[in-house]
Amino acid sequence: MQFEQYIVELSRVRLLEPAQEQVLWRKFKEEGDEDARRLLIESYQPLVFKQALPYRQLQSVMDMVQEGTVGLIEAVEHYEPERGVAFSLFAVHRIRGRMLNFLQKEGNSDVACMDALPADGGDSLKDNLADMSPSVMEQAESHELASRLHQAMDRLPAKEKAVLEGLYMQSEAAGDMAEGLQVSISHVYRLQKNGIRRVRGMLSRFMHNW
Repeated sequence: MQFEQYIVELSRVRLLEPAQEQVLWRKFKEEGDEDARRLLIESYQPLVFKQALPYRQLQSVMDMVQEGTVGLIEAVEHYEPERGVAFSLFAVHRIRGRMLNFLQKEGNSDVACMDALPADGGDSLKDNLADMSPSVMEQAESHELASRLHQAMDRLPAKEKAVLEGLYMQSEAAGDMAEGLQVSISHVYRLQKNGIRRVRGMLSRFMHNW
């Protein structure tokens, strides 16, 4: 499928009402209804496209959309509605995972720097730090985690903290951050990656035992 054709089809997608979505999940999970499965996949294509856009300078958007759609299908197959987790939160990790795996197989040297970058539209730092397991995803937005995250951020070296706050909380571009800190863009990405690693380490025991 060509990009232009995909955009046209994407424009036709209509978000499901919560009641409609519940009916579709029930039909698919309980009755094996393939039409319900297809509608669920189609309705969440905008989520795939959103996740693909940040990587457009590294790879063809359509390649990323294709890989992300595989992740979306896997998410639909494995999702358990009764757990009460929002499907979009559950699916986004599989979608991103597929995209990053594809970039790594393609030998893209920038993946190590890109894997923690926020997607256009503002995925939070908490989303990127959260363990990929469903038990953490269910509670990733809780006040307790937010409080501990801010405590961990306050313990970071000044430049790492500035980079994480700039990229994730103030939506600054990496180039602007580099100029303000008088460092190279690649150094901004290193600071970002080091900061993420430190915060993950500080939160790891808490998140493991939650």
